[in-house]
Amino acid sequence: MDTLSNLADGFVIALTWQNIGLALLGCFLGTVMGALPGLGPSNGVAILIPLAFTLGLGATPSLILLTSVYYGAMYGGRISSILLNIPGDEPAMMTCLDGYPMAKKGMAGEALSLSGISSFVGAFFATWGLILLAPQLVKIALLFGPAEYFALFALAFMTLGGVSSLNQAKSAFAAALGLGLAMIGVDSQTGVPRFTFGEVHLYDGLDFLVAIVGLFALSEVFIFLENRHGEASGKGKSIVIGRLTPPMSMLKACTPTMLRSSFVGFLAGVLPGAGASLGSFLAYSLEKRLVDKDGTFGKGDPRGVAAPEAGNNAAAGGALVPMLALGVPGSGTTAVLLAVLLSLNITPGPLLFSNNPDVVWGLIAALFIANFMLLALNIPMVGIFTRLLLVPPRVLMPIVAMVSFVGIYGISGSSFDLLVMIGFGILGWVLRKFDIPLVPIILGTLLGNAMENNLRRAITIDNGDWWTLIDSPLSIGLWIVAVIGFILPVIFARKVKSGMQRADAEGSTKD
Repeated sequence: MDTLSNLADGFVIALTWQNIGLALLGCFLGTVMGALPGLGPSNGVAILIPLAFTLGLGATPSLILLTSVYYGAMYGGRISSILLNIPGDEPAMMTCLDGYPMAKKGMAGEALSLSGISSFVGAFFATWGLILLAPQLVKIALLFGPAEYFALFALAFMTLGGVSSLNQAKSAFAAALGLGLAMIGVDSQTGVPRFTFGEVHLYDGLDFLVAIVGLFALSEVFIFLENRHGEASGKGKSIVIGRLTPPMSMLKACTPTMLRSSFVGFLAGVLPGAGASLGSFLAYSLEKRLVDKDGTFGKGDPRGVAAPEAGNNAAAGGALVPMLALGVPGSGTTAVLLAVLLSLNITPGPLLFSNNPDVVWGLIAALFIANFMLLALNIPMVGIFTRLLLVPPRVLMPIVAMVSFVGIYGISGSSFDLLVMIGFGILGWVLRKFDIPLVPIILGTLLGNAMENNLRRAITIDNGDWWTLIDSPLSIGLWIVAVIGFILPVIFARKVKSGMQRADAEGSTKD
């Protein structure tokens, strides 16, 4: 009953004109970001962080705006997948397999609407999962001491980015780089400046937001400048949308698929480092094995659209569970949202539910509202969103750069931060050329100081004994999961990635 009472309080907070307006704006902008190939949820949220801070929004309104962008981008990723066979982001790659063949059969409108409904079902059940699971996880997290928190942060570093990169060495390098960047500034315990090179601006350390906007948003601009993709695909003009709503028989056939995929996707999202890519892959693979008796998957089977869409949206909701309850992000986009919380002086973790219940429950209520908004937006406005695919990058990228520069300067008023942002943009561009994941770098800059402080505290309490790090059943369990989480992607990620690439290649040959 306490949960329902808290949720009711959350709806009181979320149902103000300002918050409803921000949710609507976030849903629209997120769908736009998701629809444009190459941007995706992480970039979309990173680009709009400066806007939230420039508008002077409080903690709850900022989170409502940015999580609506997150959910909207997860919805929007399927538009270019279905219409152009170009995934808007990695989780939408599996949607290409059956979505594009459906579009070629003249069923683009039905595929888009079905994917919108599947996304709604996945996100709806994931939000209920968040409500039920996060408070239980908080009870366990209250048993954590410094050693357990250090093990938990190690778990986050050893798992996050594993599936996004075939090479674990690259993920480990990125995490080490992030931890190194977190060391910049004055040591909180000794007062000694570290890695500041005499630059006064670095005494307070690097600003998370400057790093995130540089790594995600500006690096995208630099990649555009390098490749000079100035035109949009002309295919968008020749696409026939057809009927906008799927027939009831199609919805009835896809309902069990949506429910199963929502469950699988949510579990994938809750696991640190798995995220929406794994959620969509597992959901599609499971459905193919369960129901593809006639070999119709990959040839325009509606269930092949419903499964990955329900899976990746459920994973997006599931990734919020460890972020809110433990302060450990479950995906790249939740790592960006974690930075927003920290910048607002709100520390995610077990005490968040007791110290800032208005933020948590207002956010959860807003997720329900945003989900219904997205369903209402996506079906009637399919025609408008498809025209977005005709916007050339030469128009889009200057807007991204302008929002980044104006927003960051509006937050800090420091020209030095703009130079740091450009530096991070160049760093992100170089790392992406080498296929080094960016998320562990962000995680390192976010959690590095907390990880160091917990390590020092644990060893100080036990008089310098390092064995204290594996002194409790809880910490041993976390270390075992961390080691398994680091080794497993070496075997499993290759299969996931090759499956996605094979799917992409099959889609290209059918085109």
